[in-house]
Amino acid sequence: MSSSNPDTRSRILDAAWALLEAGHGRGVRMGDIAKAAGISRQAVYLHFRTRADLLIATTRHIDEVMNVDARLAASRNAASGLARLEAFVEAWGNYIPDVYGVAKALLVLKETDEAAGLAWEDRMAAVRDGCHAAVKALKSDETLAPDYSVREATDILGALLSVQTWERLIRECGWSQRHYINTMKKIARKALVTKR
Repeated sequence: MSSSNPDTRSRILDAAWALLEAGHGRGVRMGDIAKAAGISRQAVYLHFRTRADLLIATTRHIDEVMNVDARLAASRNAASGLARLEAFVEAWGNYIPDVYGVAKALLVLKETDEAAGLAWEDRMAAVRDGCHAAVKALKSDETLAPDYSVREATDILGALLSVQTWERLIRECGWSQRHYINTMKKIARKALVTKR
């Protein structure tokens, strides 16, 4: 079996994705993934040197399948800082429900599983990059609230848009997705955009 076989690689990634979602935070071993993909454990290692590599690749695979670049296009192409901020809140906020199963699994696993922790950090770094780009656009437009540095504003936006915040408001408090998005936009504007 070739280590560059894209079909086998996709089967492995799809199997890992399904097992993470179904496991609700229970550990997913390389052997479990191999069995679900219908290949040997050794074949998994031909594609991924470590379990961390596999979990990181799985989260990136999900982004590719879910077409995260298309979802972020409005934010990336926004004409103003405010438009970029609001488009990012909408894109990421509406993406969370689609990846919540895997996100929840990684959140639970990361406390005791180094590989899951690395996969979580990798994805949260990507979210932070999106937050940073939105905040930099505000700064460039001179509409970033003067109370915060770019770094502080990025931290605030990241905390506001965390999976944990979404989970609390949607799953525990019973908010609708629409109400969540509209409220996050309003809070982000009030907190981060200068009053003129």
